[in-house]
Amino acid sequence: MLTADDIRARVADALPSVRRDLEDLVRIESVSADPERVGEVHRCAEAVAQLLGAQDFDTVDIVTVDGGLPAVIARKAGPKDAPTVLLYAHHDVQPVNDHADWNSPPFEPTAREGRLYGRGAADDKAGIAAHLGTLQAYGDDLPVSVIVFIEGEEEIGSPTLAKLLANHRELLEADVIVITDSSNWDIGVPALTTSLRGLVRLDVEVRTLTHGVHSGGWGGLVPDALIALSRVIASLHDDRGNVAIRGLRSSTAADIDIPEERLRAASGAVPGLEWIGDGSAVEKLWTRPALSITGLDAPRVEGASNTLVPVARARISLRIAPTDTIENALACLTRHLDENAPWGAALAHTVVDTGEPARMDSAGPVYEAARVALTTAWDGTPPLDMGVGGSIPFIAEFRRAFPRATVLVTGVEDPGTRAHGANEGLHLAEFERAVLAQALLLNQLGDL
Repeated sequence: MLTADDIRARVADALPSVRRDLEDLVRIESVSADPERVGEVHRCAEAVAQLLGAQDFDTVDIVTVDGGLPAVIARKAGPKDAPTVLLYAHHDVQPVNDHADWNSPPFEPTAREGRLYGRGAADDKAGIAAHLGTLQAYGDDLPVSVIVFIEGEEEIGSPTLAKLLANHRELLEADVIVITDSSNWDIGVPALTTSLRGLVRLDVEVRTLTHGVHSGGWGGLVPDALIALSRVIASLHDDRGNVAIRGLRSSTAADIDIPEERLRAASGAVPGLEWIGDGSAVEKLWTRPALSITGLDAPRVEGASNTLVPVARARISLRIAPTDTIENALACLTRHLDENAPWGAALAHTVVDTGEPARMDSAGPVYEAARVALTTAWDGTPPLDMGVGGSIPFIAEFRRAFPRATVLVTGVEDPGTRAHGANEGLHLAEFERAVLAQALLLNQLGDL
């Protein structure tokens, strides 16, 4: 049996090659939302399969269903009667949006001031690299049987994941599922993610006219669609910024305080901006609903004519509390929209997508093993149980498919990572701790 010191030394030896592998993966433009980059997503799956194949796995397969994007499944047997641990990450990444916002090319990994910058350097190709580092540290001395599952569609909502899990159930069934796709609390402070909000996205359309008419000839009598839609949008929050939709559920959050300067630095809030809503920051970010308008269809300001706009649309993104359900949230939101269409305007809504919330029971031997591993890797600093305001809908899919498995959500990110944004970056010292923690966790689980 390897000691903690043995594992620490092995992880340190593995990190240079793991970083090279991570940088090679970042150079692959595996943007799953871009149809023109489908070939890059397939190329990334092949690269991941080659990296896992180099670790002497018993089997390595690239799998797809229904024309979906490719995932990689690899299996390696450990000692007889040892538990089986599934290690999850995803190889697809977000679009880069405006290249001008990046301080270095987004698909050319660049090290600056202790971080490795690039799209996917953290979310979530660092998760793949963490698995590679863990496996390299053990070689043929694995204390558990390992399944590595690297998905290729997470950034577009995992549309074929349920079928992948069903079709490959025997290959993927495990006692413990480690999902390495979240964040730690801060630099120097690890965390286990124990709750995530769900998501309901919906497009609302307001129509007041069958066609545009002259604003001088009809303004004052006929409401334009933009004014009507603005009133619908304004109804979604009260004057303090709380979501004003009846029937949505909330819950309390841990008694944890996020420093004001960290909130402002991480969010990019402009000077003097006031926070919205009642309650603590962690309640507003983790356990209460939040609603945003993420898109608007309306005439551009430049070149706009003196015409009453006949129709306007908005995309509503509603994050729902871990204690809520998609069914309840969708019913409450659509009822609210229908009740708040002003002046008899015609209102229609279309569901774009949804994601289940999640709340994990953080008691039991697997979580205790994780806490020991994280505390050791962070030199005596114990992990916090934290919530995440964003959604990872596939967690619900794993829990439905494998109800007997214990799900752990761990992270390679930190509050400065800027996942999904420009200048996404991985804190390299924290990454080393994350790899060490996962390696120590397998050792702990081998003793259960």
